Amino acid sequence: MSRKNARGKLISRRDALATLVITTPLLFGLAASETTSPLRTGTRGAGKIRVALLSFWHVHAPDYARQALENSGTAIAAIWDEMPERGLAQAKAFGVPFYERLDDLLAHADVDGVIVDAPTTMHRTVMVAAARAGKHIFTEKVLAPTLRECNEIVAAVKTTGVTLMVSLPRLYSGSTLAIKAILDRKLLGELTQVRTRLTHDGALGTKQNPHAGWLPASFFDPQQTAGGVMIDLGAHPMYLTRLFLGLPESVSASFGSITEHPVEDNVVAVLRYPQGALGIAEASFVNHFSPFTIEVHGTDGSLLYGTPDATLRIRSSLAGKPASDTWSVWKDIPPDQPSPFQQWVSHMQHGTMATENVQAAIDLSMLIEAANISAKKDQPVRLDSLAR
Repeated sequence: MSRKNARGKLISRRDALATLVITTPLLFGLAASETTSPLRTGTRGAGKIRVALLSFWHVHAPDYARQALENSGTAIAAIWDEMPERGLAQAKAFGVPFYERLDDLLAHADVDGVIVDAPTTMHRTVMVAAARAGKHIFTEKVLAPTLRECNEIVAAVKTTGVTLMVSLPRLYSGSTLAIKAILDRKLLGELTQVRTRLTHDGALGTKQNPHAGWLPASFFDPQQTAGGVMIDLGAHPMYLTRLFLGLPESVSASFGSITEHPVEDNVVAVLRYPQGALGIAEASFVNHFSPFTIEVHGTDGSLLYGTPDATLRIRSSLAGKPASDTWSVWKDIPPDQPSPFQQWVSHMQHGTMATENVQAAIDLSMLIEAANISAKKDQPVRLDSLAR
């Protein structure tokens, strides 16, 4: 997958990520003094929602920091990181205070919300503490590695009434909305199968480092991640399958490892439904060119997206001509909805809750937990068997 840089030149996802990691507020077009913490009297952050960045562990942390800088309703107020040296460097770059102790940051009344990019295994501890301190929470997926931890987070959020939003970006893309609209109209008949695949080459060696990919080593540490590609990239196919088919009765997963990392880098999960439908979620860290793909099949038709281009095609006896006679491009694609971060800001501004997003995040953690157990035990895992 490629992106364009500021000059419009196509760059790889790897290069784009590297640029974000080293980008300072100056390169975002903002002087460090302009992002000075609203904890200080008379700063530019007055009147904005003041957010703290909790860790730069995740590869998406720089992107969320950029979104916080670019959003007119938010200002970065402070930084905490479980690795103090990394946190200090980021705080210096953004011109805001760094806190070595998370509790000290959360105790500060001038922090309204937090952006959580800490290791996945720390999510429960960090978010429960933030919720109890009355801070709104935006977090990288997954919400937590287990259903029990998710329930503890959500209970703390409900007790204090803060807004929680989980980054599940593909729920809000125009192509996803178009597919969901087709299914809601039952244009494919009774659904029989959904297959969703998302991959990249983050675990494959590069010219600069033949023995490791562009993903950081921490992404392959089970003590920090609670898994490999399934809990990371595999989350997207999982929550999309859940969107299209609902929650299954059980999950069967097979994990493979192409590289020498201690966690899986190549996975497939089969979701089984009582009416006989199957969901197939695939993810990999070891493919250069495999496209993001969605297939949905029913008794009266099928649709394909990303095979390989980002075009939605349908053939169905219920869709009318020309789709009833031949594969046809579906042109009714709505615009993308606001990003998860933008939605979080809007919820905070209006005092509302992201109820559907949170439920999707809980369901996602159920699916991931079941897949992890299934792969370990080499057997299907029913969702109703998970510890609450």
